[in-house]
Amino acid sequence: MDRRAFMVTAGGAAAGAAMLPGQAEAQPQTQGKWGPHGPVVRFNVLSDIQGDLTDFGKALDDLHAINPGSGGLGIAGDLTPRGYDFEYAQLRATFDKHPHPREVAWAIGNHEFYVPKWRDPDTLAQETWPNGTTEDSLFRSFYRFAGRNTVYSETSFGGVPVLCLGTEQYAKYHDPKLWDEVWMSDRQFTWLEQRLRYWSNRRSPVMVLTHHPLPNTVSGTHNKLYRSDYLQPDRLLSILGRHRDVFLFSGHTHWDLNLSDWVVRRVVPGTGNLEGFTVVNTAAVQTGWTDDGKGGEVSLGGAFNQGLQVEVSPGSVVIKARDFTTKTWLKQITVPLHNSWGRQDG
Repeated sequence: MDRRAFMVTAGGAAAGAAMLPGQAEAQPQTQGKWGPHGPVVRFNVLSDIQGDLTDFGKALDDLHAINPGSGGLGIAGDLTPRGYDFEYAQLRATFDKHPHPREVAWAIGNHEFYVPKWRDPDTLAQETWPNGTTEDSLFRSFYRFAGRNTVYSETSFGGVPVLCLGTEQYAKYHDPKLWDEVWMSDRQFTWLEQRLRYWSNRRSPVMVLTHHPLPNTVSGTHNKLYRSDYLQPDRLLSILGRHRDVFLFSGHTHWDLNLSDWVVRRVVPGTGNLEGFTVVNTAAVQTGWTDDGKGGEVSLGGAFNQGLQVEVSPGSVVIKARDFTTKTWLKQITVPLHNSWGRQDG
């Protein structure tokens, strides 16, 4: 695929997103650490575990089999079903029992804030929300698990920068009409701008993990259920939209990677970038969903356990969709880079 496939016409820019064609079946890996023109870094992305630890273990085992030298693992939120400390402990225990890369990037999701819906772990009590649970305690639980003190962070997967974003407030504590909407501080926005500028100046692609999808991007985001996840969507889009070699990975919808808009190119008017940036659906470990044809969604039922492999080389990024239940590749797409990455001359 050449770069012209990513150019968007004026009509496409107005629509905001352009679909990318993909191959029906990914081919087995043939390159080692170095490709024909420089280094190849392979890493993996999952999301929406939500307590499905059996499938999480299966995914980790399969990822180790297909990518034993993985540069890292990104998990785009909904690590736990509700955010209890014992659920984080169960997740850690499962993680430690299965092979996994050393570098891991954990993003926060809305399910990390669901303790307040429960009077105790066995008693759902949404009518008395927040049931004595403080907002601060929910963030502290995530920070202890992730080993940091902010929801946003930067990690390196074999030299590829990976940025995690996340909400810094649980919206319902601040407005009773809201629930899971994402709010980001000026500090997080400034940090994101600075890090994207830093890596752009170094001609490096940047991988961004965020749990909630941006509107009018990948599968599900044209649905009314997912059009209002961010309280400041235009500000976030305006920052991401300036950079052609940014790759945004989002979860939350659990929508199937077999859908045609699993990867799109999002153009943000006014940014000066007419080619946009790449947005990728991360699917889910726990339960798949798809459009119900009536403006809502419906569960796919049966076994569902999907995720991604990402391969970064000097001239392109290959994104592969994986089914961990059947241990098969679903599809892949190659996204050309606008700046050469990898081996430095001299």
